[in-house]
Amino acid sequence: MADGLTIGQAAAFVGVTIKTVRHYHRLGLVAEPERDGSGYRRYGSADLLRLVQVRTLAGAGVPLAEIGELLDADPERFAAALDDVHRRLTEQVEDLIARRDTLHRLAHGDRALLPDRACTVLDRLAGLGFDPGYVAAQREALVLARALVPEVFDTFLTRLEHGLDDPEFVELTKRGLDAASWDPDDPRIEELASALADKLLANRALLAMPAGFQNQSDASARYGLVNHHREDQEPSIARLNTLVEANLRAVGIGIGIPHQ
Repeated sequence: MADGLTIGQAAAFVGVTIKTVRHYHRLGLVAEPERDGSGYRRYGSADLLRLVQVRTLAGAGVPLAEIGELLDADPERFAAALDDVHRRLTEQVEDLIARRDTLHRLAHGDRALLPDRACTVLDRLAGLGFDPGYVAAQREALVLARALVPEVFDTFLTRLEHGLDDPEFVELTKRGLDAASWDPDDPRIEELASALADKLLANRALLAMPAGFQNQSDASARYGLVNHHREDQEPSIARLNTLVEANLRAVGIGIGIPHQ
């Protein structure tokens, strides 16, 4: 009987595939045994030990490109290298946990993209009888606000919270939603815009922007993307918002107008 094991036997004993053993050979991690008289490569105990060491380190997360140098290192360098691998694996574990938590939040709807305070506002909208389409639009506006204008996100939420505490504002907002079915030239839109502007101006402090925000060159553009979200789908609402903004600008208030 020939001494040593065939590549198939060696792979099975070590717990890897023949393809993996050959990959280790190509990378220089395990030397290829010499062929015997029958033309077969026979793996001895030293070869199997090396295969076990490589497989174990690879299974522990050590990159294959680093295993050869690691196995040939002195004990001190070997220990230091293992510490480095441990650190990197810990970072990977933390990253995977963060991804898992994100997936968990995605499974629970808005909380993947918005803080609890914003989710509470959306729940209140639904509880006040706003239709799902409007709640969805507000959800999108809040997500955009958090991403595009984080400087004013809390202010944005405060306005919404204050408005939901005011039954008259809630009623005016619902009338504004009804305007989506009106002709853009319907005179009722001008009346409603005036009423909404007056209601907003009753609490001018809530329209104030953080110091320096309005001086940023792209502030108006970023806020406009949030404030006019979905208007292209509803021309009557677009006109209503435009008129509300015009009424507020007439008294010196520019950007910072709540999304309708």
